[in-house]
Amino acid sequence: MSRIAIPAKMNSTMIRDLTSDQLPQVVMPACEVRPVLRGQTAIITGASSGIGKGIAIALCAAGANVVINYIGPDSDANAVVEGATHCGCATRGEAVAFKADVSDESQVHALFANTVDRFGTVDILVNNAGLQQDARIEDMTLAQWRRVIDVNLTGQFLCAREAVREFKRRGVRPQVSCAAGKIICLSSVHEVIPWAGHVNYAASKGGVMLMMKSIAQEVAPWRIRVNSICPGAIRTPINRTAWETPDAYNDLMKLIPYKRIGEPEDIARLAVWLSSDEADYITGASLFVDGGMTLYPGFETGG
Repeated sequence: MSRIAIPAKMNSTMIRDLTSDQLPQVVMPACEVRPVLRGQTAIITGASSGIGKGIAIALCAAGANVVINYIGPDSDANAVVEGATHCGCATRGEAVAFKADVSDESQVHALFANTVDRFGTVDILVNNAGLQQDARIEDMTLAQWRRVIDVNLTGQFLCAREAVREFKRRGVRPQVSCAAGKIICLSSVHEVIPWAGHVNYAASKGGVMLMMKSIAQEVAPWRIRVNSICPGAIRTPINRTAWETPDAYNDLMKLIPYKRIGEPEDIARLAVWLSSDEADYITGASLFVDGGMTLYPGFETGG
């Protein structure tokens, strides 16, 4: 990795104004894949693209059987099944796709029933499905508000409720995991950072935060762990305009102290770890994966 010499007396304004050619080259992490989820079954909602796709492939590589929930084209979900089952890991689990709208109670019931019929139980739920329908507050329709809340918040509730029911029914299987079950909610940096023009989305993620913590508090005695991953500026198809032009990229970098865009794999590695027994004493936590966006970089020069 290249290095730069920063004068001892360089102030924060000078550091902020460094150009990309003065900064160290971005080197992506190379992490060993280990079968820490062998024998477990995971449902990942909204897993046909983006972060959900990355998590599905990573959990499968770590040994879990994965159910790839989706609502869009069958071809996208089938491509994730193909990618997960041909990841090159000898200890990988199985992967199947199941179409269901997580905001519909009957379809969530079917998703879990199908998974239990196929694999016997559910050990891990990754509540990833989510969407944006953006508008200024005076222009936002009730339909836009409801759709985002229904998928991003109510969908997570419906899936979490089914997962808790299954975890309590089955109990702890010590040979598989020391926890009865694990729930990971995909939230956002916008559970704490306001986002003008996206009030429905920000409200949904703020709701996810307190829903997650309240569920975690309630189910902890049953050895059920519930946590959130809060991404910021991750490269996915839905937000590709954030870096498609040099100006857009430079504007985004002003919000990221670590000076690189996140990748779905950055989220997926944390999802694997949180699902494993290595994270057994962690519950009710929001873990931010954002390159430092929540450090309020606008104040790096003192305000």
